[in-house]
Amino acid sequence: MTAGFHRSLPMSSAAGLLLGLATHGAAFAQDEGCTKVTTQSLAIPGLVIDGSKMQEAGDGLPKHCILTGQVNDRTGVDGKHYAIGFEMRLPVDWNGRFLSQENGGGDGAVVPATGDGPGALASGGKPALARGFAVLSSDAGHSGQDPANKALGLAAGAAFGLDPQARRDYGYSADITLAPIAKAIIAAHYGRKPDHSYMFGCSNGGRHTMVAATRMPEAYDGFLVGDPGFDLPRAAIQHAWDAQAFVKADPDIRKSITKEDGELISRKIVAACDKLDGLEDGLTENLAACQKAFDFDSLICAPGATADCLPKAKVEALKMSFAGPRNSKGEALYSDWPVDGGVGTGNWRMWKVESPIPPWDHYPIIATMGASSLQYIFTTPPTPVAGSTEALIKSLLSFNFDRDAPKIYATTDAFPQSAMEFMTPPDADDPKLAQFRQLARKMIIYHGQADPVFSIDDTIRWYEKLNANLDGKANVDVRLFAVPGMTHCTDGLALDKFDALTALVDWVEKGKAPDRIIATVDPTNKEIPASWSPTRARPLCAWPNYAKYSGGDPESAGSFECSEP
Repeated sequence: MTAGFHRSLPMSSAAGLLLGLATHGAAFAQDEGCTKVTTQSLAIPGLVIDGSKMQEAGDGLPKHCILTGQVNDRTGVDGKHYAIGFEMRLPVDWNGRFLSQENGGGDGAVVPATGDGPGALASGGKPALARGFAVLSSDAGHSGQDPANKALGLAAGAAFGLDPQARRDYGYSADITLAPIAKAIIAAHYGRKPDHSYMFGCSNGGRHTMVAATRMPEAYDGFLVGDPGFDLPRAAIQHAWDAQAFVKADPDIRKSITKEDGELISRKIVAACDKLDGLEDGLTENLAACQKAFDFDSLICAPGATADCLPKAKVEALKMSFAGPRNSKGEALYSDWPVDGGVGTGNWRMWKVESPIPPWDHYPIIATMGASSLQYIFTTPPTPVAGSTEALIKSLLSFNFDRDAPKIYATTDAFPQSAMEFMTPPDADDPKLAQFRQLARKMIIYHGQADPVFSIDDTIRWYEKLNANLDGKANVDVRLFAVPGMTHCTDGLALDKFDALTALVDWVEKGKAPDRIIATVDPTNKEIPASWSPTRARPLCAWPNYAKYSGGDPESAGSFECSEP
């Protein structure tokens, strides 16, 4: 429920996974000349401006004013302190635009409001603040490091699930509360309202953005959605399903699919699918054709063989994971998953089987942060679980898909909204985006084909259902771009640097609908093969099209056309 680990710390990985290293109300002293915005000048009930300071230009960011505040300070039903903490960064050279930066994981921290993290890769490496946007970031209504929850260990960041209002704030209410406040701050600081407003996030941030497009489309002109967890409670069931699948391959899931196994899986998928786009270049562009070309059984060792293959138990575990969770009646509880060349790479393994994090005993993210979120936040009533890795693993292995899975739809008198109600877009299963379309809003969604957290198949089904509801005209207002080889928000065997933010701005402000977005090499992606040219570029094509080689320089985006499958 966060984004890529090593390369995106500011936005949503370690900070998001640990669910917050900041506390509410981190106050700054008021700097003369930074801003005249104060609690008193705004006079918004429940709002407190903690302070501001001027930040000089540096690290690729312009000179800007940093303002911090909080709203709706309260004591929850669990006796803990809550408030919606936020930060705004207001550039001296403002371009007239506002961006709400939606963060990843379980939120719980006011991370720097730069429009950075994995979002920087989806804005061509130039975050929104560096472009002149005023940017908002928030903790979504809870602190992930509340000292009162310290004894809960790795489950501490999910303990806010014991408070129903904190659940709603995390799901959608914090965004509804903060949008008018942010615009009031901008108007007071610059003397005018923003010309255009945008929302942008990946992972849980992508979920926030999709939910807002349905619940509050009047607040923003454009929505940029990355690898969205829009179906997050159902996706969380996959965590238990994966644990129970991989333990069949080895009682210690960290050993179920080794690093060498992952490299083999990726290599075999690429071998089967690479040529399906007209060029053997290590990229799985033609996703639909790849599903027919690759068979997991091809990985099974023949009798007597031990090299370049996998034991049948490991392959069966993979097949179970990729089929997606089901109950005893065979009913799907979430989604299936496609194969892609990025499957098995480092980010994929970190989520599914083994992480590089010593405090987690190297257990994967699904078995630590994912397990506590499933129990505390996505089941009703909340199911408290101890915060040791042993207890969290046990909770996933004992999860019953008949008895426990329906709890994501359950309500009680104390918790009148189910997890599916407060976490997902209200029309998630039958999307129409009626008000969004009436207001002529625009949305770009991008999703890694090898995402191990939220299945791109689920996002594709959402888009195709929307398209069917709109008589084949979904692309008038919404476009989906699959990113070959990319895992969760970043990384993988992928060209994962592309400027989707400019594409969205051009669509909103110039009426220029994007058919293709150019993706290039991010030099910090350590999973890219050394054989790839550092200047390699490919078009990301609006779904259902894919990039097909048409001749010419194989490293140039101009040598590919967006083709129908």
